[in-house]
Amino acid sequence: MPLVEHLELPTFSRLREQGHEVLPLDRAVHQDIRELHIGFLNMMPDTALEATERQFIRLVGNCNRIAQFYVYPFSLPGLPRSARTLEYIEHYYCRFEDLQQQGLDALIITGANISNPNLETEPFWEPLMQVVRWAEHNVTSTLCSCLATHALLRYFYGIERQALPGKRWGVYSHRISSPRHPLLRDINTRFDVPHSRYNDITRQQLEDAGLTVLVESEAGGVHMAVSPDQFRMIYFQGHPEYDRNSLLKEYKRELLRYLAGELESPPPFPQNYVPAEAEHIVEHFLQQAKKAQVTGGPLPALPEEKIEAMLDNTWGDTAKAMINNWLGLVYQVTNLDRRKQFMDEIEPDDPLGIRQ
Repeated sequence: MPLVEHLELPTFSRLREQGHEVLPLDRAVHQDIRELHIGFLNMMPDTALEATERQFIRLVGNCNRIAQFYVYPFSLPGLPRSARTLEYIEHYYCRFEDLQQQGLDALIITGANISNPNLETEPFWEPLMQVVRWAEHNVTSTLCSCLATHALLRYFYGIERQALPGKRWGVYSHRISSPRHPLLRDINTRFDVPHSRYNDITRQQLEDAGLTVLVESEAGGVHMAVSPDQFRMIYFQGHPEYDRNSLLKEYKRELLRYLAGELESPPPFPQNYVPAEAEHIVEHFLQQAKKAQVTGGPLPALPEEKIEAMLDNTWGDTAKAMINNWLGLVYQVTNLDRRKQFMDEIEPDDPLGIRQ
């Protein structure tokens, strides 16, 4: 079944307008169908908060008809927020304390912007660890994205992420490393994933800690890994939730920072993402913007829509399939009420104890 609109969250109506099936709560309560309750810890900065919320909730809603999905967005103290965003969170988001009482079947944790190389000095570290400690014993499976992956690997295994020589930014081709793993069932053996990060955790670091690498890229590094039990914790370094234009919007923000004098040189284009024709459009825009700055005229607008029409989304279908597999396994575990048995009966040739 589809997403259930159990909150006033604007994302539900936006997804419905885009053609996604969203079930009103008054219809959902009259159907004798299994429910899955999914927490969504959104730590993204103000500029990306609502877009990230929509992207992940859309992925959940695109799953097959295994259940009705109730998604509960919440955030953390210690994250820098504008008054407007704090008001939005207060009005539309849930309180973690309430979710602890209610219980959750699964949890998604997003990335975040940071100001310190040492994650443990960030103001949100302890509130995040409070959520993680609770989820470890009360949630069937947790999926982490980007910085959340780095934070939890630091907390559970003491893994120190490594600074990259430059920003890993673009769309990279990946291959499946463990094709028999149920989380990768019916997934293409090669597919693209967007990345946007300054730090990396390597295959060697993950394997030394006992984790299993599921998806990796020669140029992009490891994208997906799982905890030693193969299911309780799922780690993404990339951004499979991204829209077609997400990297374009990031690039535009960096471009405007350059024009404002905050950067010494124009940002590089995200790799394997912008076609040559679009690069020419941006170069022309920069020339016009420089002329305007010299003459004191108004800055031209970046022809964003024209560029976006040239971009391709080469990762969305695979992202849907991965989330579908993940929530399907969560459903099987919770629906059969055999979580402990499930974790104790893992077989080497069938990592999750579920025969295909």
